[in-house]
Amino acid sequence: MSNQVRLRLLPSARCLFDEPVQVKVAGLRSKQVVTMRVRSTDEKGVVFTSSATYRADNSGTIDLSRDASLRGSYVGVEPMGLLWSMRPDVLHKRFQKTNALSPHVVNFSVHEEEGRMLAEATNERFLMGDGVSRVPVKEGNIRGVLFTPPGEGPFPAVLDLYTFGGGLSEKRAALLASRGFLVLTVALYGHDDQPKNIKEVHLDYFEESITFLKNQDKVGSKGVGVISLSKSGDLALSVASYLPGVQAVVWINGCSANTVLPLCFKKRQIHPALKFDMNKVIFSASGAIVTKYTMHDPLTEENKATLVPIERAGGRFLFVASEDDLNWDSKSFMDEMVDRLKRHGKENFESVSYPGAGHYLEPPYGPYCPSSFHGVAGMPVLWGGEPRSHAAAEVHLWRKMQEFLRTHLNCNKTQTKSKL
Repeated sequence: MSNQVRLRLLPSARCLFDEPVQVKVAGLRSKQVVTMRVRSTDEKGVVFTSSATYRADNSGTIDLSRDASLRGSYVGVEPMGLLWSMRPDVLHKRFQKTNALSPHVVNFSVHEEEGRMLAEATNERFLMGDGVSRVPVKEGNIRGVLFTPPGEGPFPAVLDLYTFGGGLSEKRAALLASRGFLVLTVALYGHDDQPKNIKEVHLDYFEESITFLKNQDKVGSKGVGVISLSKSGDLALSVASYLPGVQAVVWINGCSANTVLPLCFKKRQIHPALKFDMNKVIFSASGAIVTKYTMHDPLTEENKATLVPIERAGGRFLFVASEDDLNWDSKSFMDEMVDRLKRHGKENFESVSYPGAGHYLEPPYGPYCPSSFHGVAGMPVLWGGEPRSHAAAEVHLWRKMQEFLRTHLNCNKTQTKSKL
């Protein structure tokens, strides 16, 4: 490494996962061309990398918030491009960061065109801010983790359903707690002593989870918020439509009907599952499939029993759809729900759609995922989206979602925010 070249991550090399860093290089020759590289390993041992070539200014400095990448994983001025453009070293792998206790560690390095490394720095991206409490929950049927912000509160309460895959993900819940929300994230199956697979979903589980959440001492909101993604989107709709005390729902790229498995409540089925037709799958050259057109139409007479009656809900909805979602047509599902609520004279919703974004909208600055294994399809699927547009959508949605939840889960006192 060169003693003269310095690589800095500002304002600090330690930050929260959802915070941007300013990447600066100094000590290069005037107009020197170098390659910036990033490398990280996820919880499953999959290596993710990206690279971009830059030209220093007259004083031998590069600032990624100012300077354009000439070529590489992206081009143009993209201050966080090295992070969102990372790709796995094997096909069809999604970046796995589900445990909140350890940071996402990213190695940045600067290289001469010939490859010699000139400088490096390590970015530790934490899911939990200082003072956030993490308590595993195993009470009654509930299996999950409760995250509580530092301070006395009161805090708005949020139930994080994340997505439908077995097991538990703590990333979104931990980050929201670091932003002042008291969050319970729950697993449906495949976690702790839960069964590895299920044949039906019971709404009673979410009723129990909401009661547990509302009984927490530091909760200040009268009701709870629910956030979802993909299949858990229709579960969030059902929670809001059938259970009391739900003030706000964030529906991200879900369906307007109950999908995959029958939904039961109080020991009886309330919705059958909307079926899909695997004969309508589109095969891609990479081996991943497109499932966007496989779902049956929930509006036809034979499928209307699968539709979730969101017009019954008393809380607020934030509908979020990616226009390039290849998992299913979430934009059409969103448009149908907006039309239905309007026909019922309801105004308890807002909606946003993102051109160029794919299915998996997550907290910002993680690697964009073009394809990965789909638990229901049993094979890799294309999720859709263009990396730059998808990354921008995640930044915008992360702010909008928090503003929406704060507005409709208002507490009497100002929430405390956590920082590292």
